Amino acid sequence: MEAARSIQFFFKRQPWHLVALILLLPLAWAFAAPALGVSSWLGLEDEVWFWLAVGAAIVHQVAVWLVWRSQLGWSLLSRAFGQYDLVVWGLLFLPLLVARPILVVGLAIANRGSLALPQPIALGLGLALLIPALYTLWSVARYFGIPRAIGGDHFRSHYRTMPLVQQGAFAWSGNAMYVFAFLGLWAIALLIGSQAALAVALFQHAYVWVHFYCTEAPDMDLLYGQD
Repeated sequence: MEAARSIQFFFKRQPWHLVALILLLPLAWAFAAPALGVSSWLGLEDEVWFWLAVGAAIVHQVAVWLVWRSQLGWSLLSRAFGQYDLVVWGLLFLPLLVARPILVVGLAIANRGSLALPQPIALGLGLALLIPALYTLWSVARYFGIPRAIGGDHFRSHYRTMPLVQQGAFAWSGNAMYVFAFLGLWAIALLIGSQAALAVALFQHAYVWVHFYCTEAPDMDLLYGQD
């Protein structure tokens, strides 16, 4: 898109992305640190799991910014891979996405028992949060579709003419993926009983909204004619 073919748009709101990250990282560490440094899992200390879980989220969202903006402005993946551009992006995007809850699970197991919350309450809250998270994931697969969810409208114009999804969890919120799906990370931390994992869950949930406001929202404004 011609309007996206500039360094100005490529970096639009990314300074705020960096500022938010600089603020969120020490907050996550401050919440997690008192519970870290005393246990391990699979030969990795809980501190290592913490930084892997945090780092995976950062790498994932920075990759989305780089690919979406370069695709909008210069069709980078389309030029490189032709009709397989979206497939290649999926092969990059989905492992990074799946790594996020897996690493939270690893951290939670390494740090299990550190959450200062009665187990029945933690289990109850965890199950309560897991239900909307799983329903949202099902709704994404059933009504939204994976290609559209990973940014298909940055690659194919026909995704931009599709109607808004209002079924399943999207009947509760048009932004159900960010509102409800990330509650699954909270559920992991609560069910296993890990303060450090809960810190990462809070970080990832807050950070995905940074992605929305700094990367996705400007892209949507341009793609759907509001900019």
